[in-house]
Amino acid sequence: MKPTARKQAAPIELKLKAEDRLQLRALLSHGLISARIFKRARVLQLLDEGLHSAQVCLALGTTRDLVRRIGLRYLEEGLAQALFERERPGSARLLDARHETQLVSLVCSPPPEGHARWTVRLVAQEAKARGLVKTVGRETVRLLLKHHDIKPWREKKILHSAPHP
Repeated sequence: MKPTARKQAAPIELKLKAEDRLQLRALLSHGLISARIFKRARVLQLLDEGLHSAQVCLALGTTRDLVRRIGLRYLEEGLAQALFERERPGSARLLDARHETQLVSLVCSPPPEGHARWTVRLVAQEAKARGLVKTVGRETVRLLLKHHDIKPWREKKILHSAPHP
């Protein structure tokens, strides 16, 4: 059996619109942009200058696939889509700023009757019981406390039991 030759993709012939060319030049001369956006802008500029995708890859130290994707995205969707990240799907935040503030203030208050200190599980249970949040998991509470550098389990409150008769 003969080894099959790898199919070469058709080269991208890209000519930027005059206004897009000016926007790229302004963006690149600005100086404060992320490396990703800079690389994408340079890809578009080099393709506009007539370089082949393989030459662009060598010049920028990137892959042909990336050069091709950026070029095709420009041709199909325009400059903004070629340069900037698309919004990624994901679930909404579980706690907004108001809920976070309420949970932090809960942890700063004295622990419930019968407990010497707050634990992550206790915070989650009390937040649901007091109606501060509809649902909250232990891990969400742990991350919130870690973010605010709060460690309530290190503060032990002394519990005195009632004197025995």
